[in-house]
Amino acid sequence: MMARTKIALLVLLLTLTVLAWSEPALSQSSFVFVVTNDQRQYTGPGSYNTCEYYRGACEAIDVLGEGVFMFVPGDLDPTLNTEWTITDVLGSGYLWYPVVGNHELPYVDSTTGGYYVDYAGGPLHLDYPGVNMDWLRNYDYDPNGSGIPPDIVNSGPSGCPQTTFSFDYEDAHFVVLNEYCDVGGDTATDGDIPDHLYNWLVADLAATSQPFVFVIGHEPAYPQPDEDTGRLRHVGDSLDGHPGNRDRFWELLVAEGITAYICGHTHNYSAVRIDENGVVGENGVWQIDAGHARGVGDTGAPSTFVRVIVDGGYVTYQTYRTMNPADYCEYSLTDEWTTDPNAVNLTSFTADTTETLGGAWWLAASAVIALSVVLARLLKWRL
Repeated sequence: MMARTKIALLVLLLTLTVLAWSEPALSQSSFVFVVTNDQRQYTGPGSYNTCEYYRGACEAIDVLGEGVFMFVPGDLDPTLNTEWTITDVLGSGYLWYPVVGNHELPYVDSTTGGYYVDYAGGPLHLDYPGVNMDWLRNYDYDPNGSGIPPDIVNSGPSGCPQTTFSFDYEDAHFVVLNEYCDVGGDTATDGDIPDHLYNWLVADLAATSQPFVFVIGHEPAYPQPDEDTGRLRHVGDSLDGHPGNRDRFWELLVAEGITAYICGHTHNYSAVRIDENGVVGENGVWQIDAGHARGVGDTGAPSTFVRVIVDGGYVTYQTYRTMNPADYCEYSLTDEWTTDPNAVNLTSFTADTTETLGGAWWLAASAVIALSVVLARLLKWRL
């Protein structure tokens, strides 16, 4: 056999061997989903139909790749306007899941000059009390039908069977919570995890065996300052307004090893790990507040959207923000990290694709060369 042929065969064989050894035994599931949040009022046709508002976030998502579906964790009113913008940019068949936020609740607070406005969006719909909640109750959360993923596996408890639910997709389980639900209905609280909702969540989490579990709700358990501007909002006016129920809820997420809790409400972007005692640090569950996607509608923090990539046994989070104050149409990658569910306590590491892959291939190449020489000598080949 020619020496070059022998070398080629050795290199091919040993490269495959080294890669097989170095590749962890991971799931082959691979998909992307996105999160936009708190875009209320700055949506729909007309004066807000420009890239400086919510449309700009949708256009940036369209360029990057819209993923298999989107979550909108609350404050999307007027609901019809948000639907119009998503459909106009991402297409009528694009799958997205709206989540109830405090601004979808059907009341006006006269003490704040009508802060909670209940309307469906100018020319798109006649306004009447409760129109946004009616829209959410009647929304088709499972347009593919039974048996076709994503498939809803569990509808919510009495009071909110439409707006609380869970579904599976690939190796992930997703739980959408209406945090205003109680025995009295789907707008019965001011943002809480009361017994009624908590007990449903306990049973739902106990029933899933999926390796990745994402829980999505509107209000953070522990409001955090914006990562870039430091602005802090809604402390005491989130799930922390009911600290006993909040603590019980978070302890459940930690005990069940939830992959992440994704929320909004504050208009501030943050991503922190919080343990069962409420301590931010290296342990516990990720709380990812997706900030706001209102564009120039809120200049107190950059407009934001989050991409979540489930690939093999890892989850990578990518955050895009409008960091240029002179151009709210420009979204750039500001934060990226990967979690390894096989590591102790979901240990995280910063994703650096170039360095990580470069180091892995350098080690593989070194191993191939060394093993080629050893094997050639054992076979008494002359190279």
